[in-house]
Amino acid sequence: MTAPIGIGVAQFAPTADVAANREAVAELARRGADRGADVVVFPEYSSFFTDPFDETLAAHAEALDGPFVQMLTQVAAELGIVVVAGLVERASDEGHVRNTVVAVDASGVIARYRKQHLYDAFGQRESDWIEAGELSEPEMFQVAGLTFGLMTCYDLRFPEVARTLADAGADVALVPAEWVRGPLKEHHWTTLLTARAIENTMYVAAADHPPTLGVGHSAVIDPQGVAIAAIGTGTDVTVGWADRDAIATVRRVNPALALRRYRVVPR
Repeated sequence: MTAPIGIGVAQFAPTADVAANREAVAELARRGADRGADVVVFPEYSSFFTDPFDETLAAHAEALDGPFVQMLTQVAAELGIVVVAGLVERASDEGHVRNTVVAVDASGVIARYRKQHLYDAFGQRESDWIEAGELSEPEMFQVAGLTFGLMTCYDLRFPEVARTLADAGADVALVPAEWVRGPLKEHHWTTLLTARAIENTMYVAAADHPPTLGVGHSAVIDPQGVAIAAIGTGTDVTVGWADRDAIATVRRVNPALALRRYRVVPR
């Protein structure tokens, strides 16, 4: 038997007030650690968010060693946890930014992922402001024997992303998001989170913005597609427990990953 790992998903609504965002992240991280979390996941755009996007996005973009990540490092060191959060990162040109997720422990950044699939759908044009991430090897890190992989929001609609994480050995997919509200969007969110867990026989932990802009419903889903921890539409942290033995049991009964006859290749 292996000891379970506490995974917290923190749901809050980032704003254009960077100081308030940092305070909210620190407070929710402490709440998650108090509830037993070893890893706490925050939403996409946790460092800065404005709706609709405008020039202030680039004005508030930071480097990976900037104030936001420094704060995450301090919080991770204080609490002895890994903090995963989305930030607005400087891009290669002044007109765009990167939509980046970092995983941070007491030593600093241990994994970083730049969103590959941009949200040019449902009347939105994320690519007008965001530089797409490069196609690269999965970004992963380990905590107490479990391997965690990173993806972001709209990536959920592309099952290849989670499958590449599973192929690389991830036990848990972490999904910071700003899942925009709209007709059937809550249904899409919960269905896709569940599908990614079931088809890859892995845990999925996703943190969203609450309404009115996001759908909320941040959750930790187990390898059988069961939500073992969830938040409704408020601001809070919930903790689910990931267990390597549970993954092994599910994969023994349902060896879908071993039986598949196709592999994912870059396009």
